[in-house]
Amino acid sequence: MKFLNSLLLIFLFQLSFSQERIKVDGISSVVGDFIILDSDIDKVLIDMESQGLSTRGVSKCQLLGKLMEDKLYAHHAIQDSLELSDNEIYDYVDRQIEYFTEQLGGIDKVLDFYNKRDEISFRDELFEINKTQRLSEMMQQNIVEKVEITPEEVRQFFNAIPKIDLPIFGTELEIAQIVIEPKVSDEENLRIEDQLKLFREDILEGGMSFASKALLYSQDPGSRSKGGRYTLNRKKPREDKTFRDVAFSLTEGEISQPFKSQFGWHIIQLDKVRGQEIDVRHILLIPKISEAEMNVAKEEIDRIRESISNGEITFSDAALQFSDEKETRLNGGVIINPSSNDTRFELTKMDPLLYSQVKDLEDNQMSMPLLDNSDNFISKYKILKVTNRFDEHVADFSKDYVKIKDLALTEKQLKTVKRWMEDKINETYVNINSDSNYCNFVYNWKKE
Repeated sequence: MKFLNSLLLIFLFQLSFSQERIKVDGISSVVGDFIILDSDIDKVLIDMESQGLSTRGVSKCQLLGKLMEDKLYAHHAIQDSLELSDNEIYDYVDRQIEYFTEQLGGIDKVLDFYNKRDEISFRDELFEINKTQRLSEMMQQNIVEKVEITPEEVRQFFNAIPKIDLPIFGTELEIAQIVIEPKVSDEENLRIEDQLKLFREDILEGGMSFASKALLYSQDPGSRSKGGRYTLNRKKPREDKTFRDVAFSLTEGEISQPFKSQFGWHIIQLDKVRGQEIDVRHILLIPKISEAEMNVAKEEIDRIRESISNGEITFSDAALQFSDEKETRLNGGVIINPSSNDTRFELTKMDPLLYSQVKDLEDNQMSMPLLDNSDNFISKYKILKVTNRFDEHVADFSKDYVKIKDLALTEKQLKTVKRWMEDKINETYVNINSDSNYCNFVYNWKKE
């Protein structure tokens, strides 16, 4: 399910309309079990404008067509019995209500802002909006998730592109790094572990809430204000592996023993399991690093850099032997681009901090040791190196195979969706108000 903030604007304007449908609000079309009202089209226009999207040249016919597509997805998700737990939607509604309440300062202000009679009807309307949207998303995912592409299909796709239309790929870099973290003393680790054990006892035996403890003591800036809460998805591993392994090993209500990750020491409580997602709360404590320990780390990375400069060891071998970063160590220090899952970083799309660290480096040149505390956790030293540079160029099949494969797969997925849409329109009840007969839709909704 999409992150709450990405959908907020849509909900703000969908819910700003009165809960009661006024009688003059006509039916624009019917798709399967879903009715699209004239006011629904107006809401989409408002949604677009609220997100800063231009509505110039966007016709009501185009908007109606898009709404009918969404309803067709949702209708067939129900027909195909795609599994969607009502509890999952109710939990999501709870999080929305909580978010709205935090933003506006109380449930009464929320109801007044959205012109709703009571909280129950407000929750019911949120439930229906979320359920329809989630069904539509699930159906779209179901259509494309099994679409695969062979190397031969990629080659045919590339060869079919006229040379004049071949895409231009911007300058890209491959970057490697060696990371040295200061060693935390055994005494400090024991102090942190004992502190978390006391927190755990206070919660389990003293009756304190986990959220209150997190709010008071957690050193994670991303979750402290939310009582330590995070949502994790089994299919989208974005968090520290140790953290995920512990979180997914718990049962609802269980609190882990203290454990160590790359960010510090944690305890986790599993709040709720929702299909592929779980809601957890955690408390993070970061060990204190002495000046002497930082100096030892600085001396070590200086020594490593000097050894590489003198030709005593390669950068790749040094990363393998000495780097404290598990994610890159086994790959010779090469950093993976999180947005594409490959090793290339396009200059114009690079993280600003990383860009500032490598922008002045020549090919195969190392940076000076850098003190990195950008993640607000344990400070560490690093050296970076530009291992490869790919200047702006016209797409080349061998050099850019991964990107070309992605383009070819996207095209094949779009064709699959188009065939599905055409087939399902033919077999689904569709009725369009005569007022929209003049519309020229992308798909044959009028079944002419």
